[in-house]
Amino acid sequence: MARVRLSVAERRGELLRAAVEQIEARGVAAVRIADVASALGVSNALVLYHFSTKEQLVAAAFRHAAEADLAHLRRLLGRRTSALRRLRSAVRWYAPTGQAKGWRLWIEGWAAALREPALREVTQDLDRQWKAALAEVITEGMAAGEFHCPDPHGTALRLTALLDGIAVQLTSYPGAIPRARAQEWAEEALARELGLEPAALTRPLTGGNPKRNGRLSATDGAA
Repeated sequence: MARVRLSVAERRGELLRAAVEQIEARGVAAVRIADVASALGVSNALVLYHFSTKEQLVAAAFRHAAEADLAHLRRLLGRRTSALRRLRSAVRWYAPTGQAKGWRLWIEGWAAALREPALREVTQDLDRQWKAALAEVITEGMAAGEFHCPDPHGTALRLTALLDGIAVQLTSYPGAIPRARAQEWAEEALARELGLEPAALTRPLTGGNPKRNGRLSATDGAA
């Protein structure tokens, strides 16, 4: 049966999805142009027409994998609810116990980025976007008086660094950290960074301005 003719954008998307699957299965170092071509039943030349080198293909595949997660993060952070609720949802989703990106893929990417400039540029750009999105909502919450956080960008950096580190442990050493405990650490870190008691993350807002001396009161909070 003849293959359906795809547009350039559709073909690139198909190649990128196949590349992500091959990287997850084989690792960055072992994956080849031929593996991606074989997975789709196309020629090596077709893959090279769209991505002139393996390095370009790998970098584009990582960007493709991350942009879907970035879009989901922005949807979570753009909901019409309190900043605290949005942040908690984002942290729970991003954490290695949630449904964010395949952590094995990203550990591979970080390691390869040490040697491949094209991939390093992509991972740095995507990392900046993650942190900027979190910092923006933290700033909104500060302005609304929901919590006190003097350094939104520093908070975003520390939170993502903690979650990334936990992900390495959970992915590389299964069972080293109970997943429930990892989730507790993530939420404790979020509360600490925002100047809240951990229990405040699970309490419903009662309305009005929740600011009480830079903290939520015992009856205020957000899930």
